[in-house]
Amino acid sequence: MDHVLQYNFGYLPQRNLASSNLPLATLLANKRPLGAAAVEPVKAKKGKVDSRAEVNLATEKRCIDYVRVLGAEMVQTANSGHPGAAMGCAPMAHLLWSRFMKYDPKEPKWINRDRFVLSNGHACALLYSMLHLTGYDISIDDLQNFRQLDSITPGHPENHVTPGVEVSTGPLGQGISNAVGLALAQAHLAANFNKEGFNLIDNYTYVICGDGCLQEGISSEASSLAGHLRLGKLIVLYDDNKIQIDGSTDLAFTEDVCKRYEAYGWQTIAVTDGDNSVDKLEAAIERARAETSRPTLIKVTTTIGFGSAKEGTAGVHGAPLGHADLANLKERFGFAKDEFFAVPPDVSAAYKACGAAGGAENAA
Repeated sequence: MDHVLQYNFGYLPQRNLASSNLPLATLLANKRPLGAAAVEPVKAKKGKVDSRAEVNLATEKRCIDYVRVLGAEMVQTANSGHPGAAMGCAPMAHLLWSRFMKYDPKEPKWINRDRFVLSNGHACALLYSMLHLTGYDISIDDLQNFRQLDSITPGHPENHVTPGVEVSTGPLGQGISNAVGLALAQAHLAANFNKEGFNLIDNYTYVICGDGCLQEGISSEASSLAGHLRLGKLIVLYDDNKIQIDGSTDLAFTEDVCKRYEAYGWQTIAVTDGDNSVDKLEAAIERARAETSRPTLIKVTTTIGFGSAKEGTAGVHGAPLGHADLANLKERFGFAKDEFFAVPPDVSAAYKACGAAGGAENAA
């Protein structure tokens, strides 16, 4: 069996995983025969705060708030969709695209790009907003055609339809499970192609998922495997908004998710104010990146539909806000209530700079 594992995955897992401090990345990058001596762990890189456009806090808040507005506008225009999670997860998406992920909008298939999986695919208005704002080939017209026949912005992400979408998601649990596969593929490629001083493959896999994803059995199986294989470049941000279709998650889901993932062998981190504490969320992601010996689950407590009159309720999960609520939302966040799909220049400049920085890194 040991030789089968080494053949299929390119490495041999530690037999005593509980006591080992070796990251999978180290084991893979230094493949060795059975019984050979172990190597010291490699040091993780910190968050790429200095590789993206620097924006002041006021502009950063406007960026996050506009992502919330844009997602709500898409759902309202289509008169169909799920605005709540898209609005609640906006700070997570903003930080990933502006601070941490490496990506090139002009070359979406860059082999060493970081992978992003929106496991709660019903919140795809968030994903399409980020792809448009950072410069992928998704126009404002495409956003206006959200959930329309033959559009490239369908009601759930489709990886063969929309540039920048890594995997098709929608069936709950599918996305996070796919992400485990992506992280395993990264580890295997790194083991086979990285050389000392030349890390051809060193990308991370980031996931945003919801309660529904973690209720599914398939996500449990995949997450257990990720912990066993010590996939340290897998980082999952769990949107803990405490709402499901029928109401509070207390109706059916009261387990301690972090304890379960600790049992799988994951690092777990909690951010209790995911609506406003961008600095704490950023610190959590940096800590996740620094832990290379195991995957990380970041439990981010958010308010579904943040900013809406229906925030924090099941009413904002799977239905448009309504024109009056949307207008009030825009005013609350400082945007003109009578303008639709009008990206503010400062928001556009900030996100386009992020996309350009990724392109420059790819070209370097």
